[in-house]
Amino acid sequence: MRRPYCTGQRFHYMRESAVVQVRYEMLRRVSVDKKSVTEASEEYGVSRPTYYQARGNFETAGIAGLVPSKPGPRNPHKMDADVLAFLQAQLIPGEPVRARALARQIRRDLNIDVHPRTIERAVKKTLR
Repeated sequence: MRRPYCTGQRFHYMRESAVVQVRYEMLRRVSVDKKSVTEASEEYGVSRPTYYQARGNFETAGIAGLVPSKPGPRNPHKMDADVLAFLQAQLIPGEPVRARALARQIRRDLNIDVHPRTIERAVKKTLR
């Protein structure tokens, strides 16, 4: 029997604290109640790899390891040394940064799509 609060899309949109509680309960069902990983995974509506990932995170970081992390890149992965050198060559000291125009130039000359806000952050952080 599947728990009603864990199924389908509703599980995806639960608050972080509820996700932590559900994942902890899933781990407890295996370790304390001696359910199989397959049974617990099916009961809580997650895949077996998700169970093992939650168990590994719990073993290394405790309850904090069960808090969902934000998806996506953590840094400006397109802003490598070549792009930064290109930006440095295009910037004129004392002039404002024209991020949209620079994004178009980077797309045209380097064939890389970079968001203008990424350019603004990179200029602020590394070039000035």
